[in-house]
Amino acid sequence: MSTVKLSNAATWSNQAETVKQLTFLEKYNRFTDGQAKNRTAWFYISLVSQGVLFLPIPALLSYYFNAPIIVLIISLSLYFANIIAGMGGSGIRTIIHYLPSVQ
Repeated sequence: MSTVKLSNAATWSNQAETVKQLTFLEKYNRFTDGQAKNRTAWFYISLVSQGVLFLPIPALLSYYFNAPIIVLIISLSLYFANIIAGMGGSGIRTIIHYLPSVQ
């Protein structure tokens, strides 16, 4: 008479399953990839936040505190690079990276 084996002994081991911990960069990339459908909204948020919050600061520094004009030139060139990147069809990771709060 033949016996039936119900299970293999190796499958009953109590080894703990290893869970891979995500790094901050992997979490950030998953978030940005999930926001691909909202690319236009993120572009507008980055334009408004840079234009309203960060472009006046170099202008005030150069006018009132005699800061070098290169500060204003750099900030304006970064703002225009943001416009070109957003209107040129760049990916969502690039658009969200141009947000001043992320940099």
